Amino acid sequence: MNKIFIIGNLTGDPDYQVSASGTPVCRFTVAVNRRHSSAQSDERTADFFRVTTFRKTAENCSSYLSKGRKVGVVGALQINEYTDKDGNRRTSVDVTADEVEFLSPRGEDSAPAPAPRASRGGATLEPVNDESLPF
Repeated sequence: MNKIFIIGNLTGDPDYQVSASGTPVCRFTVAVNRRHSSAQSDERTADFFRVTTFRKTAENCSSYLSKGRKVGVVGALQINEYTDKDGNRRTSVDVTADEVEFLSPRGEDSAPAPAPRASRGGATLEPVNDESLPF
């Protein structure tokens, strides 16, 4: 089974195209922060994944995503090797997305979402402060 789950931020605006057969294709790169910092410094490091989406998902990504937006991606991982214009062998890590979840709130680029306020049966539910729980 080849399945990958990543959560990160777009490094640039998505690139939307329509293939010769008429299939919508959208490509973008997601930066995923590593959980640990470098041993030599306190700088955080990131991995970069090129993501490709197709059809309706591609159309939605093109319409609603932009640089800095947070996304969750589920898909298949591909490792591709190629030769660049200078003759150097390169490797890229690509994800063919099955699902893309938009995680940034509308109208905000990378700010955290406010705590949700739900309504059920006419009553408004407030977030609970964990420190006030007796257990």
